[in-house]
Amino acid sequence: MEKDLLSAMVFLIIPLLTRPILASRDPVFTFCNPDYGNYTLNRPFEKNLKLLLESFPTNTSVTGFYDSNSTGEGQRIYGQALCRGDVNSTVCRDCIETASKEILKQCKSEDATIWFELCQVRYSQSSFSLWDYTGKYPEQNHLEKTLSNPVHFDQVLTFLMNNISSEAAFDPLKPMFATGEIKFSKKETIYGLVQCTRDIPNTSCSSCLVSALGDLHRCCDSREGGIIVSKLCNMRFELYQFYNASSVLLTYPSSKAGPKLKTWMVVVVTCIPISVLAVLVGSFAAYHGRKKRTQRDLDEEKSQNTLLHELTSATRVAITQDGELVSAEELSFMDLSTIVAATDDFSDSNKLGKGGFGTVYKGVLPDGKEVAVKRLSRKSWQGFEELKNEVILIAKLQHRNLVKLLGCGIQGEEKLLVYEYMPNRSLDFFIFDSEKRTQLDWKTCYNIITGIARGLLYLHEDSHLKIIHRDLKPSNVLLDHEMVAKISDFGMARIFGENQYSANTRRVVGTYGYMAPEYAMEGLFSIKSDIFSFGVILLEIISGKKNSGFYLTKHAQTLLAYAWTLWNEGKELEFVDPLLMESCLATEVLKCMHIGLLCVQEDPADRPTISSVLLHLGNESISLPHPKQPVFVVARVIQIDQIPTTNPSVNQLTISNLSPR
Repeated sequence: MEKDLLSAMVFLIIPLLTRPILASRDPVFTFCNPDYGNYTLNRPFEKNLKLLLESFPTNTSVTGFYDSNSTGEGQRIYGQALCRGDVNSTVCRDCIETASKEILKQCKSEDATIWFELCQVRYSQSSFSLWDYTGKYPEQNHLEKTLSNPVHFDQVLTFLMNNISSEAAFDPLKPMFATGEIKFSKKETIYGLVQCTRDIPNTSCSSCLVSALGDLHRCCDSREGGIIVSKLCNMRFELYQFYNASSVLLTYPSSKAGPKLKTWMVVVVTCIPISVLAVLVGSFAAYHGRKKRTQRDLDEEKSQNTLLHELTSATRVAITQDGELVSAEELSFMDLSTIVAATDDFSDSNKLGKGGFGTVYKGVLPDGKEVAVKRLSRKSWQGFEELKNEVILIAKLQHRNLVKLLGCGIQGEEKLLVYEYMPNRSLDFFIFDSEKRTQLDWKTCYNIITGIARGLLYLHEDSHLKIIHRDLKPSNVLLDHEMVAKISDFGMARIFGENQYSANTRRVVGTYGYMAPEYAMEGLFSIKSDIFSFGVILLEIISGKKNSGFYLTKHAQTLLAYAWTLWNEGKELEFVDPLLMESCLATEVLKCMHIGLLCVQEDPADRPTISSVLLHLGNESISLPHPKQPVFVVARVIQIDQIPTTNPSVNQLTISNLSPR
């Protein structure tokens, strides 16, 4: 009897001792997708959205998951709500009710997701995808303390998460939810939780959790806790029991020799590169050598040295468009204090724009040179990979129509990219703004079109590398003081071998409205993928209309469909922006429209090469083939990270996963 009473008392006390990351009334993360645009207040979309969200609390509390859509007044909205698997119906209902109200306050986008500790709510004007992994790294991860033995901790954590992920994904008795615990030391236990939405197959749940675990390692290695939230799955661990469900205590398989060997290997792998690179960056190593280093300091320095090593070896020589050799050493590894001073300590007055991967600031270097500094977000685990890929790649590229990277800087959690300053911002700032567009005459537009084409020609054919950009869009075309177009954002670009013509990927990246159909649906990309994106941009410049969201107009479902219809009916001039008609030659603008339609053909083989495009742009006498009907149904893409609508002078990375319409 006494034992039973004691057990009951312990059971009641345990929840009081747990300490969740956030109060249940505070969101863990909110994502208002800017690519879908904002809905208009008091219009059908808002009314239907409110009706949909009002139905969530009661319906979700029954089973913990609810998936529905609203079609009032002809405006379909898809919605989904999920409660954590260890909460009762009352807590579930309260959390969903709070989340539904909060998402209306925080978001006016037509696609949004909000995560709370105990539930999540999402909605969209497009149907949800089974491959829509959108991993988020909440700021609260930075509040966790660091560990003294991260190597062993990482091994034990991985073992725990792999086991409970398999359980959640494939155990039919588990509703896509599992918890577990494992001893890290004699006194410490790691507690883990994973969950997937119940509308996806087992394999999709497993894949999502594998991706989430990768993100968890990137954000939270050597920390005492961490959380990754996604639209399809969530993952969290702590050194205290933060959930109410019962869990099995797992045992980590270890050997006496194993940990010693692993530690020895880590020491060797860490120390040797640092020693070698100390010769190249002596002042850097000497400065940090005077400090008492924690394990986290060593990890950060290793990342810095790795990047320096790749800069000085893999990218030692670049070739300009004129065949001139340029040393990669011209790419300066800048000191953080220099960049901080240049931007006036990243003051708001110098802020140029903000995207999902960080904020862009204007800066002035000591020699008076104006620059644009992209400060990669600390919340973004992709930041270092983007920085490394962009620096390594762009170090090999020098061209008038490519944005120039002047330097980079890494110190602690700061990851910075320094570019030449573009006073006229990006192309989308002009062509989609009714006031700014008046500053563009046809001659300027034509020069921008040919500038983009020349930049692509260098990437595809003239450089000693063959580069596929994969995210070409107006916001990634920057304009200098003379309105010269410069292609930017090489964070997701890919290098092809000399005899390589296409590649396939499971991780589709890009932006809705600019992705070639074979890439969006099959992950197949080539130089013809960039050609499709170029064709969409060309048609947008001519019409002044954006392909993304064009279905909201009365003309056609897509901008491509509208262009094709008018072309077929012999009404091509109706497609041209009236502002351009005042300054253009009709034959010239119609030729560009013709080229644009050829570039967006469904079959990549029917699209021209960029060298062929430039040939036709510069020669009036060469006849063009008649375009076939382009693809009308373009894959709708849901982006992982927010992208700025106006971005003055810096690359922005768009990582996206698709859902077909």
